[in-house]
Amino acid sequence: MRLLAPCFIVLATMLSCSPPDKPTYVITGTADTIAKTNNIPPPAPDVTGHVSTIVTGATTPQQLIAYATTLTGTPYKYGSTDPQAGFDCSGFITYVFNHFKIAVPRTSMDFTYVQREVNVNDSKPGDLVLFTGTDSTIRVVGHMGIITSNAGGQVKFIHSTSGRANGVTETALEPYYRGRYVKTIRIFPGNDN
Repeated sequence: MRLLAPCFIVLATMLSCSPPDKPTYVITGTADTIAKTNNIPPPAPDVTGHVSTIVTGATTPQQLIAYATTLTGTPYKYGSTDPQAGFDCSGFITYVFNHFKIAVPRTSMDFTYVQREVNVNDSKPGDLVLFTGTDSTIRVVGHMGIITSNAGGQVKFIHSTSGRANGVTETALEPYYRGRYVKTIRIFPGNDN
């Protein structure tokens, strides 16, 4: 069993859409520096060391989505948070949230234990949707996006994909992504109303 744990960590890291050697938070410094500079509390790790809270401050889901959609068409680039070069999935999420001075985890897998899980059918714009990597038989988070709408059971999300769109695009939660679906997490407390 002791030998399996490191192998799982390596495998899980390989499935994440971000390289493991990147810092957990990216904006212009560490999460603590960002928090002090912007006078916001840093994300707090839970007992497992995972970040459990993202502080959204006065930013609304509508503002977040409006900004995210301005990045539509930005190409996909593994390990990048730079809009000039392109984004990977979590690089896109990091860039969008950091635009509003909100510190978030850097890899998609690091979002596994963040905030509170909600049923995808009850999702609201601004919630985050987590998926496996391209191999859906390995049930580890490896991709993610931001819910943009949920009308009549038709959920749509914006993400940076290495697939056919090869960049930032809005996608419906159709069978392919439903097969990779892991969970939906609520980031904005106002979405509970």
